[in-house]
Amino acid sequence: MHRIYEYRHLVTPEEIDGLGHVNNVVYLKWLQDAAVAHSTANGWSGRRYREMKIGWVARSHYIEYLQPAFVDQEIVVQTWISTLQKVKSLRKYRIIRPTDSELLVRAETNWAFVNYENLTPRRIPEEVASCFSIVPEQDEPA
Repeated sequence: MHRIYEYRHLVTPEEIDGLGHVNNVVYLKWLQDAAVAHSTANGWSGRRYREMKIGWVARSHYIEYLQPAFVDQEIVVQTWISTLQKVKSLRKYRIIRPTDSELLVRAETNWAFVNYENLTPRRIPEEVASCFSIVPEQDEPA
């Protein structure tokens, strides 16, 4: 089980905006990619969720942009579960540039667990919840 998952990515030219740095919406894509990769690494791929007709939908995002990223730079998205409640979860993220350990982004996503057939909230099954560790604030990456 991966408590704090690290998703690595090399910035591509297609992710750069007119100001010469990574476009702000690209960071959101990286957050989602990291969340999906973390879930998959813990045994819950998108396919498995779809087969069971249950899974996560984003309710809200908070993103704080601290420093830009540029083409050909490697970034690392660290992600972990901060809370896991009856039908929702708070996932946190940090995006860092490993070459200089610079923190580029701090972010959070509030996820709701739903029935995919009608998109109504559903209690998180124990078989899902047991595959994720809660990382208390004092254990979060600094």
